[in-house]
Amino acid sequence: MGPILEATGAELVITPCLLCGIFKATSNQAPMVAFGGIKGKMDYEMLEMRRFIARHNLSAFKMNPHFPLNSIHSIRGLVAAQAAGVGTTYLEAVLKGFWEDGLKMDDMNVIAEVLVKAGLDGAALMAATAEPDVKATLVANTEAAVARGVFGIPSFFVAGELYFGKDRLGQVHEALAA
Repeated sequence: MGPILEATGAELVITPCLLCGIFKATSNQAPMVAFGGIKGKMDYEMLEMRRFIARHNLSAFKMNPHFPLNSIHSIRGLVAAQAAGVGTTYLEAVLKGFWEDGLKMDDMNVIAEVLVKAGLDGAALMAATAEPDVKATLVANTEAAVARGVFGIPSFFVAGELYFGKDRLGQVHEALAA
């Protein structure tokens, strides 16, 4: 998103949501579940992912060997980090741990270590994931996203219009530049 934001002067507002909650509310499924039985479909999805990685110069990307991971702690942690004013640093550290370093990012201790290395109070942020207000905010965010028409992640809104999926970044860029 960096180059798109720089080119357009747009601001990215990240709203943490529960993907499993979105799926449940919309009767959607992860592609590996929905299409896993279709001969060749997942191989093609992996090809598309490699193309996306190459096109966007994501040279540090590595498929996490622990994937799929339960992201509840990291998503709740993002809610807490945003409330503490450190959401961007938190998100950058967690995404690096997940998609570059191949860490087991569903382990709260691993997440806390990643956060400490990024200069954050990992223990406090992970402790905050159990706070009722953090949980309630995440549920409210998820419900609001579904109410706006979100059925999966990533979803982007530009001028109130929904763009779904990483393969729509070009359209997001065009809409922001208009």
